[in-house]
Amino acid sequence: MQTLMRMIYPSQCLTCAELVVDDFALCGTCWRDTSFIKGLTCKSCGVPLPGDDDGTLVQCDDCLRVARPWTRGASAVMYRGNGRKVALALKHGDRTDLAKPAARWMVDVMPEQTANTIVVPIPLHWLRFLKRRYNQAALLAKEVTKLTGLDYVPDALLRTRSTKPLDGHTRDARFAALENAICPNPKRFSSLNNRPVLLIDDVMTSGATLAAATEACLAAGADHVDVLTLARVAKDA
Repeated sequence: MQTLMRMIYPSQCLTCAELVVDDFALCGTCWRDTSFIKGLTCKSCGVPLPGDDDGTLVQCDDCLRVARPWTRGASAVMYRGNGRKVALALKHGDRTDLAKPAARWMVDVMPEQTANTIVVPIPLHWLRFLKRRYNQAALLAKEVTKLTGLDYVPDALLRTRSTKPLDGHTRDARFAALENAICPNPKRFSSLNNRPVLLIDDVMTSGATLAAATEACLAAGADHVDVLTLARVAKDA
């Protein structure tokens, strides 16, 4: 039956119509145009850095300038080329199917976690949720938990007010816009208290959203917070 189905519906590249061997795969061209993050990376955001990885924990210039409230961070791809295409299709193009392969890429670079860690997505304001019909961070987080076996708490955080899209805003403007915009869910304090948190989002730009969410987790008593995103925006991207 599987052979017959593959004959009728052959596997296609995630981001183009090219035929591929396996489901949820990229063709050679799209793979080469996807900037997977490897080698020496910033311990706080996962952006690639020049030099060899000798196990020393280092930070990029952005993370040295702006204190990060979370402990460790990682990103799977750079927000450019096909990585940008995947992130945008997942967020705005109704390509919810991309969450599964994207989560695999994320787990490959995920900071090591303990069995007690809970996975928490960046929350979406209910007005934006009604418009988009899904939260892309929650889709990624759910797939990460399927791959890792960690506990998933989708409503641990709440978006208390809607913020305008932050594309093109300065770093200071982004942080100002997110002030007091995310808070812990009073019904989930017990889930957060004394537990390590793995915070999930689709894209990290300035880190303002992740910082606001991290501070909300810590305010609820989280032991510490690590962050994991699909894509990282960087100046050289």
